[in-house]
Amino acid sequence: MTVLKTSLRNFLAHKGRMALSAVAVLLSVAFVSGTLVFTDTMNTTFDKLFAVTATDVTVAPQEKDGEDEDPQSGRTETLPASALEKVRKVEGVQVAEGSVSVMNATVVDGRNKDVGPTGGAPTIVGNWTENDLRAMEISEGRSPRGPTEVMVDEQTADKRKLAIGDELRVISAFGDHRAKISGLLSFKVTNPGAALFYFDTPTAQRQLLGQAGLFNYLHITGVDGLADETLKKRVDAALGGEFKLTTAKETADQGREEVGEMLNVMRYAMLGFAGIAFLVGIFLIVNTFSMLVAQRTREIGLMRAIGSSRQQVNRSVLIESLFLGIVGSVLGVAAGVGLAVGLMQLMGAVGMELSTDDLTVKWTTPVVGVLLGVVVTVLAAYVPARRAGKVSPMAALRDAGTPADGRAGWIRALIGLALTGTGTAALIVVTQAEKASEGSLFLGVGIFLTLLGFVVIGPLLAGVVVKALGTVVLRAFGPVGRMAERNALRNPRRTGATGAALMIGLALVACLSVVGSSMVASATEELDRSVGADYIVQSSNGQPVVPQARTALEQVGGLERITDYRLVMARITAPDGKTAKEELVVADPAYAKDLRRDMAEGEQADAYRKNAISVGSEYAEKHGVRIGDTLTVDFTAGKTAELKVTAITSDDNAMDQGAKYLSTETAREYIPAADFPLSYMVLATAADGQEKQARAALESALADYPQYKVRDQTDYKNELKSEIDSLLNIIYGLLGLAIVVAVLGVVNTLALSVVERTREIGLLRAIGLSRRQLRRMIRLESVVIALFGALLGLGLGMGWGAAAQKLLALEGMKILEIPWTTIILVFLASALVGLFAALVPAFRAGRMNVLNAIATDG
Repeated sequence: MTVLKTSLRNFLAHKGRMALSAVAVLLSVAFVSGTLVFTDTMNTTFDKLFAVTATDVTVAPQEKDGEDEDPQSGRTETLPASALEKVRKVEGVQVAEGSVSVMNATVVDGRNKDVGPTGGAPTIVGNWTENDLRAMEISEGRSPRGPTEVMVDEQTADKRKLAIGDELRVISAFGDHRAKISGLLSFKVTNPGAALFYFDTPTAQRQLLGQAGLFNYLHITGVDGLADETLKKRVDAALGGEFKLTTAKETADQGREEVGEMLNVMRYAMLGFAGIAFLVGIFLIVNTFSMLVAQRTREIGLMRAIGSSRQQVNRSVLIESLFLGIVGSVLGVAAGVGLAVGLMQLMGAVGMELSTDDLTVKWTTPVVGVLLGVVVTVLAAYVPARRAGKVSPMAALRDAGTPADGRAGWIRALIGLALTGTGTAALIVVTQAEKASEGSLFLGVGIFLTLLGFVVIGPLLAGVVVKALGTVVLRAFGPVGRMAERNALRNPRRTGATGAALMIGLALVACLSVVGSSMVASATEELDRSVGADYIVQSSNGQPVVPQARTALEQVGGLERITDYRLVMARITAPDGKTAKEELVVADPAYAKDLRRDMAEGEQADAYRKNAISVGSEYAEKHGVRIGDTLTVDFTAGKTAELKVTAITSDDNAMDQGAKYLSTETAREYIPAADFPLSYMVLATAADGQEKQARAALESALADYPQYKVRDQTDYKNELKSEIDSLLNIIYGLLGLAIVVAVLGVVNTLALSVVERTREIGLLRAIGLSRRQLRRMIRLESVVIALFGALLGLGLGMGWGAAAQKLLALEGMKILEIPWTTIILVFLASALVGLFAALVPAFRAGRMNVLNAIATDG
């Protein structure tokens, strides 16, 4: 009990000094808790939606192996209306309805603007049924009556400023259809962001499926008391086992599994960044307790002199860390809920709607947050606590605040050098790897060991690097600069730990910058070298080019050629007997000019001969395929063909890597016209001297189809750079949490260092050092520590990035690009971070009373 009281008294006595460490714990726990609350809320939203929309039994077409919900033919899988009539006769069926629902249509308003959602949510167009009333209700107007009316959900109407009576145009593979809005729908549960449009059933069948008498799904509700499994068996028997049947539970589970895959990626990525923040926070906590122990040396010595055992002193420090962990973690959990709400608002801005009504805080979230925060904090304080336990009673005679020996030990230095050397060797192995899968493991090991090695060897590096930085940066400030350098070198272990916290975040920033720049440079070079077409016409949302838009392109003048690029799925059996599902590229012979491929064997144009196919070099090597061999190609949407291998493309370049090509003529022979794929994209080449006119003509021809964009190579390069930059900015933003914690570490180190050097500061002031010079000295000390961490981090990160680029080179990304502008700006920004971190400690030091400072005993 005495130890507990002492620990609580010490914690409250130093609460100001503990505050920054508590903030570090708070931020880290908030990121973990916020991630868990956010993903749990998304799960709740989708669970409610699936529970409401899933009927007792759902009947769907049997999926063709490899087909997705929106095949490139533009025609979704269907089942006949006769199946609905059979279902309605089944004993126990109360209600059975046919549903039309497609996600490969585009809806535009009277201004020819796409009214679908942004951010990846789907546009769903279908028929209005009684089953839809389970999740929605008509809030205004009425349901559609006839081909000239359509209903839309309220969220989409609000976002796109649509109202009853406005005309919409629905563009599908079966033509354009105009209708006026007859009603608005509101959701009874949260709509995650999809845009929904409903016609009457005959109109939906004709415009979305191409003919009457077809449905995508059958939704069946059984009589009260009838088990879903029993109903499913009866319906399956009536339909002869021709279709895929799922119960309400199975439908909901399937939906949860699909959503769960997306959420898991998001969850683990965000928790990874939280882990980085925790790692950086450990340095802050270790530094805080190490300095507090050093400042309380006399106090601890007195405790030992009056009978406190080592274990009691040790426990006293650990209990203080326990208090710190509990306070920081509890506040962090609360902040995490706020963070989750903020993330929900952010997702709403990009198109995914989440309601705070569904905010889900499971009991496990605060438990995990508090437990994690407390465990990490106590573990971080363990080494300082052991050091406190070793303080002897004779330490009571020492001056208070005298720091413990902070020199870098040679044993530690040797361990650090060994770890760094082993990690560097692993990174060198990466550069020699022949396959990306082989090198990725060594890359991970190399990054981990070099990072750990730099952390361990940090104090030794501090003595060398800080002196070098001092010569370049600090000597210009005269005696003040030299004092700042000596202060930074006074305790290399502390300087190394403070710099290491900043090093981790900046190392990751530098690594990702190198990788991103290398990807852009490599893709740009590959585009210049390989692409022969002037323009590429492609949908912004991955939908195929509908026939009416393709016909409009045929009318464009000033073009030398137009080439269609299609994708089909097939099961391919190699000569070694192995079968695999593959995606094939179906194109016209002109595609050999539009995309120039390096060849391993044969000529690229040979792939477009009748009943011919080409394969990639990796596939050929893996399956022992040679020119002249025959592949058995079972087209998912057609017949089986025996195709002769006439060319083998090199997989050394990134464009269309591993693609298998065959001609449009060959594909048409084995795939029925109704299932033949639409163009995934169309490539156009202008006649000599007609480039500008051709682009204008292409854009004019597609004016009625806003879902398609005309891009040239410059556009592609700019979009690629923009996409990579956007991704990196998100990652930088998340890494910013770790950098913020690192900055708090610099602030804490300086603040405690100022307290530790109170008498020294008083003496300096007494012999003539002005307040302005004192503040400058502390700011310069902070700057040099920040630059030390930045120099280590940026150097380490560039090494990681260079090694990672060698793996990318095996996938065709062959150019190493170091973003020197970014690296230099980050380095200079680190100096500003150092200045910012020193503001409060320098201000407090400058306000010290000289006589009181000299008289202090800590």
